[in-house]
Amino acid sequence: MSLILFAFVVRVRDGLPLSASTDFEHNKELQERKQQLKTISKALTLFPERGTVKGHELNIYFLSSEGVSYMTICSSRFPAAMAFSFLEDLRWEFTALFDNTTIALASRPYPFLEFDSIIQKMKHHYSNSSSPSLTLSLADIQEDLRTRPPKVLNLEEMVPTNGLTNGHAEPVSGSVQSQRLEPVKASGILSLVLNIMCAALNLIRGVHLVEYTFQDDNEGIWNVLAFLFAFACCLCQCNLYLFHTSSKKLKSFVALSFIFLCNIFLYGLRNIWQVIFHVAVASLSTHLTLTRKLQDKLNDCGV
Repeated sequence: MSLILFAFVVRVRDGLPLSASTDFEHNKELQERKQQLKTISKALTLFPERGTVKGHELNIYFLSSEGVSYMTICSSRFPAAMAFSFLEDLRWEFTALFDNTTIALASRPYPFLEFDSIIQKMKHHYSNSSSPSLTLSLADIQEDLRTRPPKVLNLEEMVPTNGLTNGHAEPVSGSVQSQRLEPVKASGILSLVLNIMCAALNLIRGVHLVEYTFQDDNEGIWNVLAFLFAFACCLCQCNLYLFHTSSKKLKSFVALSFIFLCNIFLYGLRNIWQVIFHVAVASLSTHLTLTRKLQDKLNDCGV
């Protein structure tokens, strides 16, 4: 069995997986350690920069730097100094290839899977413990570990206090929007364009009416408010389509109802075909919003 079984690179602020090594070995303890690895990755902001989780045959080591954490699962026979030396080299290789801006803008899991080839080369390099360059780097790491020993984490004790169970963070207020929806389709793009056009028409008509309202002693103030309210509802529909949110069905029907009522109220300033157009666009947007489902959970890519 290899001494370094698995390597994992994640973004610290939100636990987004950036890259991982290909999984060649499978056993019960390895799967348990992977679940613990995921648990740690979801709460890295709560942990120190360096840490260790001891296991029966496998240990977890992690090193965080500049908003990225480098994590590995190693055999308990593998010295801690070697493990942290491996993570330090992993850090240097990763930062040489990907800058902070690219990392910060990553939105999908595992955007840098090509880094796996470098991980595999480094694992092979560290399997040759007689390498002179490796011996020299280990001396520095060992000295650093003596002066600044890594925190030994007891995950079983820390999980309940951090609100984490079975490797997953429990939902908190505002976390629903982080769930991913299915990709936007052509009909969705059409709906967004039409909605934005309707919003622009409502805004232009509303602003244009303001001048006449002041001249007519505010007699048309309700027409202005109806145009502006319809404008806000169109933007709300765009937001509901693009992002997952709680009570989406209720919010969608409320927005549709207000758009319908505003256009009925504005009948006279708009002809019947204009009213039908605005209501039809709102109805299409509502339908697409309610039929756009959450994306199926992505494969773990060997994680």
